Amino acid sequence: MTAAVPRVEFTTSQCKGCRLCMSMCPKQVIAIAETFNVLGYQPAYYKGEGCNGCGICFYACPEPGAIRVVKKEG
Repeated sequence: MTAAVPRVEFTTSQCKGCRLCMSMCPKQVIAIAETFNVLGYQPAYYKGEGCNGCGICFYACPEPGAIRVVKKEG
């Protein structure tokens, strides 16, 4: 199995838009959506490229289950 490009995935229904993940990301690949989630917050999202899979965003996030870092498929 080949390794996929690392990426970060967000469960937008869990995100409260605190921006901690965005401020901690060394690659600046996280942004805040202009739309609102079911809780009424503007959730974070992955811009689509540049993630190195470091996981800093995951550890900075206060919401369990809001962020998943994928380093490789499988």
